[in-house]
This record gives sequence, structure tokens and C-alpha cells, in this order.
Amino acid sequence: MSTFQIKNLEEYFQVYRKSVETPELFWAEVAEEHFLWRKRWDKVLSWDFSKPEVKWFEGAKLNITENCLDRHLLNRGDKTAILFEPNDPNEPAQHISYRELYERVNKFANVLKAQGIGKGDRVCIYLPMIPELAVSVLACARIGAIHSVVFAGFSSTALATRINDSDCKMVITSDGSYRGGKVIDLKKIVDDALEECSTVETVLVAKRIQAEVPMKEGRDKWLQPLLDEASSECAAEVMDAEDPLFILYTSGSTGRPKGMVHTTAGYMVYTAYTFKNVFQYEEDDIYWCTADIGWITGHSYIVYGPLANGATTLMFEGVPSYPDWGRFWQVVEKHKVTQFYTAPTAIRALARQGLEYVEKYDLSSLKILGTVGEPINDEAWHWYNNHIGKGRCPIVDTWWQTETGGILISPIPFSTPTKPTFATLPLPGIQPVLMDTDGKEVQGRSVSGRLAIKFPWPSMARTIWGDHERYRETYFSAFPGKYFTGDGALRDAEGYYRITGRVDDVIIVSGHNLGTAPIEAAINEHPVVAESAIVGFPHEIKGNALYGYVILKPAGEALDPDALRKEINALIAGQIGPIAKLDKIQFVSGLPKTRSGKIMRRILRKIANNDFENLGDISTLLNPEVVEEIIKNRL
Repeated sequence: MSTFQIKNLEEYFQVYRKSVETPELFWAEVAEEHFLWRKRWDKVLSWDFSKPEVKWFEGAKLNITENCLDRHLLNRGDKTAILFEPNDPNEPAQHISYRELYERVNKFANVLKAQGIGKGDRVCIYLPMIPELAVSVLACARIGAIHSVVFAGFSSTALATRINDSDCKMVITSDGSYRGGKVIDLKKIVDDALEECSTVETVLVAKRIQAEVPMKEGRDKWLQPLLDEASSECAAEVMDAEDPLFILYTSGSTGRPKGMVHTTAGYMVYTAYTFKNVFQYEEDDIYWCTADIGWITGHSYIVYGPLANGATTLMFEGVPSYPDWGRFWQVVEKHKVTQFYTAPTAIRALARQGLEYVEKYDLSSLKILGTVGEPINDEAWHWYNNHIGKGRCPIVDTWWQTETGGILISPIPFSTPTKPTFATLPLPGIQPVLMDTDGKEVQGRSVSGRLAIKFPWPSMARTIWGDHERYRETYFSAFPGKYFTGDGALRDAEGYYRITGRVDDVIIVSGHNLGTAPIEAAINEHPVVAESAIVGFPHEIKGNALYGYVILKPAGEALDPDALRKEINALIAGQIGPIAKLDKIQFVSGLPKTRSGKIMRRILRKIANNDFENLGDISTLLNPEVVEEIIKNRL
């Protein structure tokens, strides 16, 4: 029995039992047999969720890039590591071999060192989905710098917040980006952000759209000339198992974004292990995850997990609708993709376009389909299964989070029987529990509760950058001794898990976790806005959309409401990014509040969902009359 790749359901149960009964032994075997270590660990695991403190493979020394690159050179040097498919289908794809990737990473690492970047320095990466994004991530890891990738759809304000939070010394960006039919001026966004940042000494600029962009003397440097001069040899920095590898920001339900810190060894072991099992990767497969590297899905399942397994990983610059809605399927046919991993939002959007976009392409290379970012609904699951997988490709509905680093609950294809809308069973090493509102564990089957994890796993985030107390409070205070996911879930008669959605003020829109607090803060900056509240409501494409209730100051009441709505959305796009814009904005005279002044979002959520029958007792509210008014004028 292999500990590394599970091949049937009986094996899954054997491996899972071992991983729970003797977790240290289980993970030690996985780590020892499948990775390069400069020094073996002294202790597999020490942990205390009350602090909270978790350490995996203590005392071990390694470099993650030696596991993603160097060790493949002998047998896979000429194999394609990264297959880059550009935005424009007429631009040729790039096949970057393991040897070429190794050399490009070394050159980039030498450029970073020449610009004064060393172990522990933070480097912000704000790039489109071009090869330089993957190369820069690996180059940071090569020299022990901590990368902080920011999705290149975020605004200058959001970018500045993230740069300042982690005191980044450098920003890596490009002259611009292509996104479908649009061209985006990334360099201007960076320039605007850096007006608010004092720690950035250098900006490296890659050329993508060949645009003339202003370059600030002494700070901004074109990347390519520096790469041309750099050596392709760069010794990997020897890292401690618990040295930080990267910081990745996720929306908080309150205030500023949280910089989740992921460390080196445990993250490497877990992402490689889960990639191999969840996608059942074989040597000649062509694997494609459609996410952006700006999100955790791209970190774990475009870069680190696939490359640690010597896989061919496809990077796609474009969008599913350009030049038409058949683009995904055209790419699958062109590159003979075997595993395809995307978001339910994309599946729902594609399903609306009609089958003519699907049926003109040969999808027979596909073996496994995956979904990520939010629970997939029944209708989208069946469309995906019937029309893309043709009923022969298992769908892995993966549940995990930025904080978890890797997939925690998912079917293992060809082993776990799938069930629409269910993430099914925990992966080896993962011990989920359901908790009731009194903090007691819910036992048995056919039950629901709040999803928590009672034992550490190797890829879990270790802290929030610069704010360990916030990390403890957010994830370990609700249920002492357990990691609380923030999600609700149910466990069915078979023991399968289904995620039922967030239980806090985070709304998943198109697979993106959006905290309501930062959006409300942006709205409240409008000079005629007095107060606002955001809730989610079901949307057939995005899964959820945002509904805003906005109280205006007297000065705003005479203004054109449609013009105001546009101004409010422009503010949100500027502060956070276009993904956070509101689908509906209702102007109201007041918000339902408790006598202590807390907004009753539960009531606002029900109104947004057109569910007026189950509002509960509103007589205890400070202002019950406002509820009738909101219902009467709802959008």
C-alpha cells in the first residue's frame, strides 16, 4: 500500500485510519519517501491550539524549489513544467521545460539578490497570469524571500494596504495586462499605490503589452535587461521547516485584510500529497487549474503542488468568454488537458451560453473534473458532469480555504463515490467535527453544525502577519482546542460532508471571499452616505451577489439615485476592486437594529432573499417600523 497515492476506497479507509491513529508516523513516512531534505527533522509535530502554536517537521532544513525544480532535472529536464496559454488564442503557447524553468528562476533569484533582497524580506508581486508570475514566486522561495502575491484585479488602495501591512521592500509588476478584450494599466495602479507606501525601494517591471509607462528614476527598473545579465546558477537558500514561505491576504469579516502566513515544509508536503491524490496525476497528464496565482488555489495547485510532483501545469492568461464562450474547451482540445479544475461561477456562466460552444470541441482527453471556491449547486454539477465529463469523469468538489493551505475535504477520483453538492470525505490527516452553538460536538450522522477541525495538518497557516492575537481570536476562540473554519456544514447518513456556507460576515461572490466590513467602509466614505449594510443574496451565475442598504444624509436625498449608485460602486471598485461592486443598492431611512445598536443582518438577508415569512420577532428591535418600509421598497 502506497502512503502517497490512494487507488481505491478500501485503501482510502486504511490510509485515513492510519493518518488519524498515528498522524506523526503517517506524515513522517510521506515526507521521508517523497521529498529532498538538507537535514531530517528532529520532531514531526508539536502543537497547542490554545496559544495557538503549530510546528511540523521541526529542525528540518530544505528549500522548496529544490523539490519543485532541481530534483526533476535528471529525469524530467526536457518535460514541460509550465504550459503558458496566452489571452489571445492567435499568440503561440509557450512550453517551458523543467530545465528552462530552473534557469529562469535562478536568473530571477540573482536579480532579486542584486537589488538587495535577502532571506526574510517581503516582496509584493502584482502581475498578470504570465510566466513571470510563477517564476517570480519561485525566485523568492529560492533565496528565502517571503512572497506576497496580490491579485492583479485589486485596486491601488487594496494593493497599498497589503504592501504596508507586511512592509514590502520590492514590488514586481508589468507595464500592463490583457484580460479578454481589455488592456489594463497595471503600472499606473502600482504608481498610485506607492504614493501611500514608504517601504518599497525597487519596482521591477516586466514587459507584457509593450506600452510606454512612466518609470520613476532610482526606483523603477525594466526586468528583462537585468535578467539578460544575470547568471543562471543560484544556490538555493537553506530554509528551516518553519521559515515563512509566503503571506497571502484574505478578506476579513472585520476591517483590514488578514495576511495569512504559510511556512515551508508542512505546506510543501501537504500540497504535493493532496495534488497527487485529488487529481490522481500520472506522468504524462496535462493538468489545468483556471485560477489566478493571486489566490491560494493558484499558489497550491498551479505552482507548488504540481511542480513538486513533476507535473505539467497549464497557466492561462485569459478569461472563459474571450474571444467567445468556447475558449476553455478550445484550450482543453488544443493541449489535450486531462485534469480540469475551475470554479462553480465559471461553470454556471458557461452553462448559460448553450451547448454549441461545447460540442464543437473534442473533450475526450479529460479524465477528472474539479471545482473550487464555493460549494457547487446541483444544476451546475449535473451540467458539468453530463456535458463536459460526458458522465465518465469524476467531479472532485474540493473544500478548503486560504488559511488551510491545501484541500481538506474532497472525493478521491475513482475511489470515493461522488454525490452532487457534497465535498464527501476528509482527506488523510484531516479530522473534521461539527459543533453546535453551545460549543458541543454534534455526534452521529444526518446532522448539521459549524465545521471545525480538531487536529493540526501540515499546511495550515501559522499566524496572521504581525497580529498573532487576531489569528487566535479569529480561528481558535469560538471552540477552544479546535480550528473554526467559519463555515456551516452537514454530515449525511453516509458520513459525507456538505458545506452550507459562511456563518460570519464573509460572502462568497464568484468564489472570492468578500468581507462586508471593508465594503461598508468604502461606501461610508461617500460624502452623502450616513451608514450602510451589505448582505448576500443568491445569484444564478456568481453563486451570491451583494445587496447594499444605504442610509443617506439629508444632502443626498435630493440627488439622482441612479447616479449615486454608480458613484458608490465606483468608490468600492477603487477601494477594493470591481469584484466587490454591489448588484443592488437600496436607499433606506434606517436599518433594523437591536437596542444595543447592532444591525440585524439576518433580517436584511431575508429581505434580500425575498423571504418575508420567517423574519422572527421584530418587536424587540429598536426600530421595528423600518422593516416594513424596507420590504415595501425592496429592489
